Amino acid sequence: MDELIRTTAAWGLSLTPAQISQFAAYAAELRAWNERINLTAITDEREIVTRHFLDSLRLALSWGDSPESLVDIGSGAGFPGLPLKILRPQLRLTLVESVGKKAAFLKHLSSLLGLDEVVVLTARAEQVGRDPQHREQYDVATARAVAELRVLAEYCLPLCRVGGRALAPKGAQIDDEVQRAQRAVELLGGRIAAVEPGDLPGVEPRTLVGLGKIGPNPPPYPPPVSAPHPSPL
Repeated sequence: MDELIRTTAAWGLSLTPAQISQFAAYAAELRAWNERINLTAITDEREIVTRHFLDSLRLALSWGDSPESLVDIGSGAGFPGLPLKILRPQLRLTLVESVGKKAAFLKHLSSLLGLDEVVVLTARAEQVGRDPQHREQYDVATARAVAELRVLAEYCLPLCRVGGRALAPKGAQIDDEVQRAQRAVELLGGRIAAVEPGDLPGVEPRTLVGLGKIGPNPPPYPPPVSAPHPSPL
């Protein structure tokens, strides 16, 4: 965990000994469960730290005022939502994961790490985005390695309150993807607020895309899972 301690300190996100212990337990449990279900192709501890933990925690540098609520779409093994919850224990976190076995891991891990106010929804993003209990209710929505940016916008922006934002970690070559997403972002009440390059130790260059929510989401989006799409985004 030395790389985690050094890098977060350099970012001004210093972790307590208890938080470091939570991250160590997270890594160990991830490797143990990964022998039974396919959670990640990354099993080396150093790479778990850089490619999972630090890649997730970097979002905290771009979320502005510390948010009270966050929804993570397609959470999988918990990234980026759970590392951000460890960093900010007061955060109200909702993890959306459609695969039952992965959702079970998230529930188990949240309990093991003693994390309060974590809700795991075994559902698809489209379903959650149409649910009044969740639609436009969150300060921040995140999604990592789920889909192209224009699709992420349709998953995330309906869940953000006006004034909130969606954060999407991406690779280095992002210009064309951002351009293709422009229409969808605007249609969904958003704007492309930031495209921020960043480096992680020993990892290829990364980019963080931030989408600001500046207006309400139109009713057709996201469409019901079983319904035809109202128009291509």
